[in-house]
Amino acid sequence: MSALIDIDQLRTFIAIVETGSFTKAAEIVHKTQSAVSMQMKRLEERVGRPVFARDGRASKLTEDGERLLDYARRIVKLNIEALAAFDDAKLTGRVRLGLPDDYADRYLPEIMARFSRAYPGVELTVMCEPSVELVDLIDANELDLAIVTDCGTARASETFRRERLLWVTSNRHSPHLEEPLPLALGRTSCGWRRAAIECLETMGRPHRILYTSANVGAVSAAVLSGLAVSVFPESALRPGMRVLSPGDGFPELPACRVGLIRNPHESSALADALAEHIVSSLDNLSEAAQAAE
Repeated sequence: MSALIDIDQLRTFIAIVETGSFTKAAEIVHKTQSAVSMQMKRLEERVGRPVFARDGRASKLTEDGERLLDYARRIVKLNIEALAAFDDAKLTGRVRLGLPDDYADRYLPEIMARFSRAYPGVELTVMCEPSVELVDLIDANELDLAIVTDCGTARASETFRRERLLWVTSNRHSPHLEEPLPLALGRTSCGWRRAAIECLETMGRPHRILYTSANVGAVSAAVLSGLAVSVFPESALRPGMRVLSPGDGFPELPACRVGLIRNPHESSALADALAEHIVSSLDNLSEAAQAAE
């Protein structure tokens, strides 16, 4: 093969894989669905193999598609790094990032450190709100980029991280043995709260909401003081917390998916640069895929 693979086609290919849909990918890459389909047709012609196998409405990767995905991610990442090496000094201005406060606590230090080193002339404005409210702020053109929990809403997000969602209690107390089970959870719009309650209702386990807060510090305080049980993603576990297993009577919860949402009203080089730094800093999907092999 003498011709090179088109970078834009690879970006679209990655978006389809991460969203599981040509339609959602079209929204992310700002193209029509027909344009996305044409890009994938040309990509398959370029590599000489089918990369997607239709399964009803879903688009699943073929074995060759799985092989291409790893190359695609590395090629796109290297392309961005190469351009950034020559354009860093030219990027100035302000970029607005939104994320929930628990993600800010865990992820923001690394994101800010890497981004500020690469783009010292850029002002990063950060807003901490629950995921549902961040989607509204994106729609209102008040944010350029948001890190959100993918709660299955109509808004497509670029999923880059997946973690186990775990039942947690204090390692010095036993509120998980109480009837009804006392819970400390997020607001009613929180996807983790819905997952926990649905699981308990399916089990027929009596429960009561003892504390509600959108602030992860407040929920953690209720757990660590031994007053309630809650649910946390694996990376959010704190010293003093104990994970409750099926052996304790707490079945597994759905995985927690973390993704990016971009401003649909306008694109910016700063937002794209920040998005790439976020994904390169926090992405664990490639590692998970390799571990599953």
